[in-house]
Amino acid sequence: MNSGYKTVLLFLFGLCPAYSSAQIAAPTAEQMIQQLKVPKTRGLRNLSVEATSSKAASDSSAETAADAPTALVASPEKPSLSLLIQFDFNSARVRPESQQALANLSQALQSQELLHSNFSIEGHTDAKGRSDQNQKLSQQRANAVSDFLKKWGVADTRLVATGKGAAELANTADPFAPENRRVRIVNLD
Repeated sequence: MNSGYKTVLLFLFGLCPAYSSAQIAAPTAEQMIQQLKVPKTRGLRNLSVEATSSKAASDSSAETAADAPTALVASPEKPSLSLLIQFDFNSARVRPESQQALANLSQALQSQELLHSNFSIEGHTDAKGRSDQNQKLSQQRANAVSDFLKKWGVADTRLVATGKGAAELANTADPFAPENRRVRIVNLD
């Protein structure tokens, strides 16, 4: 993740330490809808190049992998949104300053554009502490966000809560960075 994106992400979600005392608005439901809805047509941004020749692997002639034909293949990326939700220390209790972001998320998930989609609620931690404890805490936090959304009217059949621990860091250059402690919402459709 580049530093410019990180700053925008942190600023949007109010967790940049330099701004922690400032009151920063949560992303709106409309911003979340735009981020989470499945595009009607796929552009080139989700394409990657992959080798498609099986001849290169099975034929021991002079053709190498570099000479193998390639094709553009759609990336499996699904629309997602990372929210830096604040929890009490070593707890799954959502802090009051994050409740507006979750209320906006529940409104977005119940919108006409997203009403028929299912979502994964992923809890992520930084690399501090033991991996088994991080896994357990991330699952509890994903469950807490899922429970919050259900309480605000999102059907439980549309949500799957998953703890990821520190397995998928947002900032691999700094495993202890605050942006690694996040909740990611992924449109599964």
